[in-house]
Amino acid sequence: MSTKTNPLTPPVTTASRRKFFISAGATVGAVAVVSQTPMGKAIIQEVGSTVEGKKDGYQLTAHVRKYYETTLI
Repeated sequence: MSTKTNPLTPPVTTASRRKFFISAGATVGAVAVVSQTPMGKAIIQEVGSTVEGKKDGYQLTAHVRKYYETTLI
């Protein structure tokens, strides 16, 4: 008895999934190593100084204050 495969359906392989996870792991490892070099630390510091952190909690800004003033009766 011979096994026939359907030419319209691609064969199921897990090799591509394995390659993806191996590549992702290698990339994460490489980024971790590069981030510890002097150049990597300088880049991280520069990016960290330019990115403004989101302030926690409620912020009463001018446009919010104006909205509340318009809702008063």
